[in-house]
Amino acid sequence: MKEDHEIIELYWARSESAVHETDAKYGAKLHTLSGRILPEAEDAEECVNDTYLGAWNAMPPQRPLALFAFLARICRNIACDKLDKLRAKKRSAEVSALTEELSACIADPTAAREAESREIAEALNSFLSMLPVDARLFFMRRYWYMDSVKAIAEKYGCGESRVKTSLHRTREKLRNYLQKADIWL
Repeated sequence: MKEDHEIIELYWARSESAVHETDAKYGAKLHTLSGRILPEAEDAEECVNDTYLGAWNAMPPQRPLALFAFLARICRNIACDKLDKLRAKKRSAEVSALTEELSACIADPTAAREAESREIAEALNSFLSMLPVDARLFFMRRYWYMDSVKAIAEKYGCGESRVKTSLHRTREKLRNYLQKADIWL
């Protein structure tokens, strides 16, 4: 299996094997990610294929430092857009619940996207780097990978109440952190 920098070079060389190598290395993870967002396996598969196209179109000029993070961001955005289209006005209960959980920190996800996204991303990265490892893992599994509280508890061998408490406290800390950083969404 090729290293990330070799795969990126294949994209830059416009070699069709870049997609094959990407699929071999990260296809399963991307399918899992899109499958957690989209209810139908066919939609998740289409999302992964669109991710490869998105990566093809983005490289060059972009040269990602972390290939999987780059692909996961593309995949997640495509999956969320597809879910929006599938659900039109009504998002699935899970996504709505996640948005509601974070609403105390980020009032309107649409406004967050339209706000100064680089500043927000830097603030979030800074905030996450200050968290204890378990709190950071719980937060990322819940709000990036959209895992259920039960799945997180099982994955890390702890009780659901510990995960819920950690997530609640982390959301409170995030809200306070964003307010102190003068980021109002």
